[in-house]
Amino acid sequence: MTISVEISYYAFQRDYNEVIDQFISAIEKNENILLEAGTMSSLITGEYEEVMKLMKNEMKPFLEKYPSVFLLKISNACFTCKN
Repeated sequence: MTISVEISYYAFQRDYNEVIDQFISAIEKNENILLEAGTMSSLITGEYEEVMKLMKNEMKPFLEKYPSVFLLKISNACFTCKN
């Protein structure tokens, strides 16, 4: 099943843009995921297991290192899921 995750990441520190760029770069490394990065949120599309594994593996290090907030919306009914 293909899903999309709309994700917003807020790193609470002075160099927050650098931290956000690091997170997006970590997501981009996965060739099985489609990433559409935006200014307020990004859209990650791929197979359910792959996307959820990616979220689990990539969010944890940032949560451990920085005061952070992640907002996620998960859908299997969006336009990009049907492509």
